Amino acid sequence: MDFSGVLVGLGNPGPTYDGTRHNCGFAFVEGLLRAVAQDGGDVQEVSGSKFSCRLWRVRSQLLGGIWLAAMPQTYMNLSGQCVQPLLAWHKVSPAQLVVAHDELDIPPGELRFKLGGGNAGHNGLKSITQQLGTPDFYRLRIGIGRPPARGDVSNWVLGRPASDDQAHIDEALERALKVVFAFADKGLDAAVRACKPPKEKTTREKPDKA
Repeated sequence: MDFSGVLVGLGNPGPTYDGTRHNCGFAFVEGLLRAVAQDGGDVQEVSGSKFSCRLWRVRSQLLGGIWLAAMPQTYMNLSGQCVQPLLAWHKVSPAQLVVAHDELDIPPGELRFKLGGGNAGHNGLKSITQQLGTPDFYRLRIGIGRPPARGDVSNWVLGRPASDDQAHIDEALERALKVVFAFADKGLDAAVRACKPPKEKTTREKPDKA
């Protein structure tokens, strides 16, 4: 079967990590599956044990074809041990891969979409790059911000956001769906434009009639 692409959301498996900043990629995949099902698309969970992941086959007009969606169960720093065999088995190139992940260098509520680049200390991206032998795959970067006062990064990414930050992240995850749908439809430039939050509408009060 020919696939249009593979969407991988990064995170750590198990209830201990549910809702943590580091699991934004998992949250994205979960939201994608819900959105496709609600739109009338076909979502089928298939065996991912061979690739150490939870795996779905997704057919949707929103994505313009059939995609695979995966959540690695290897823990973050070994994500490449899932992604490389997953792509190799299904004969999908790194250029057809989109990885959704948390990003310290972007404020909560903001998104970026790009092809290639460095790993910025993200162990999941580092593992994928090493295993694939190339950094040239697409990244959907979901902002979580940095800890205040130079706090410990490990505790920050494995912690849960405060309510205000969580609200911003939830809004960004909703917008992230539109980013990926735009990418599937029209490519990189459209995805980059879709990352921008909508402009707030301002209404002017009409003066009272004399």
